Order: sequence, then C-alpha cells, then structure tokens
Amino acid sequence: MDRSDADHRDGLRIADDPDDRELEDEEDDAALSFAIAVYREDDQWEADMLPFALTSNLDRLIHALRQQPSISGTIGLVDIGDEFFVALRVLGDRVSVFLSDITAAWDWPLAEQVLEYLDIPVPDEEELEAVLQEGKQMVLPVGDLSIFADLGMDEMELVALSGDRELLPDEVLSSIAARLGFSQPYERAVDAALG
Repeated sequence: MDRSDADHRDGLRIADDPDDRELEDEEDDAALSFAIAVYREDDQWEADMLPFALTSNLDRLIHALRQQPSISGTIGLVDIGDEFFVALRVLGDRVSVFLSDITAAWDWPLAEQVLEYLDIPVPDEEELEAVLQEGKQMVLPVGDLSIFADLGMDEMELVALSGDRELLPDEVLSSIAARLGFSQPYERAVDAALG
C-alpha cells in the first residue's frame, strides 16, 4: 500500500509534515516575490521587471540596476512575499540600500546580504525582540532612511510607511511609487512580474 492509500485509509488523514508546510509557505512567498527597476527616460518614469533570480542575490541586483542607463540613477524595489522589502538607488558608484525589517535577516538570504552590505551584524533574536518590545515597535528598518529624500519622501515618512503593520510589503512599495510619482509604470511592471 502506498503512502497516499495509508494516509486516507479508514477516512483518516495523517497530519502534514511541518517541513512540507514550511516548504509550501516558502514557495508561496516566492510566487509573490518580484524585483522592479525604476528609472527616468526622456523626463518620464519607466519601470521594468527584473529576473526573479535577483530577488535572492544583492550583488547581482545591484549589477542589474547599474546596467540601466539613467541620468538620475536607477531605483530597485524588491518585494519578498508578505515578509519584507528592499529599496535601492544606484547612481554611478553610489549605492543606497534600505531594508524594511532587520528581523528578515534571520530567515531570508537577501535581507542577510543587505545587512552584510551595510556592515551591520545580524542581530541576536532575544536582544532585538527586547528592543522592539521596549520601543513598542513591530519592525525595525535599517539602511539609508533618506534614500528618497531628494524625491520628496523624507525619513519619517519612509519609516512610518515601513512600520505600518496594516500594510503588506507590496502595498508599502505601491504607496512609495505613488508618493514618488511613478505609480502607473510601477504597477504595470508588477503586474507583468506576477503574471
């Protein structure tokens, strides 16, 4: 008798393996993950989806953003499922990086790579949870908080949006795109990325 027969015999179903559920959750997050490059061309904002593989490799993501010619630099917006987002700006040799939630580095390679790039150690879980509870915060963003200041979004606004637990990361990115004036091309690129 194969396992599927055994699982369903006598109308009983054996509980799923927790590792299988975790793998399914990761696959669901992967299905909702995307990377978008935003840039100005002929005084208009444009946005293109980037290959899915870039959602897990910061160096390759930065390299891809550098390939996009733009006088004012290129913005990269990466959403990892319902977990966190990364924002980047590449202008010549200068790269600014913002991570919406430092705790993502405990579970996600891209978030860990961002901390390494910023030369910030991955925090100890107990210490960080104590800090978050003390400050009554749910998330702790790190990186260049003024990444979009010259485009009209100051540090306080970015931190407030990132910390809004009512919004999923993709909704925060949509709000950022709307605030910075490239909502339509951004949403088209997201639709293309998610199919």
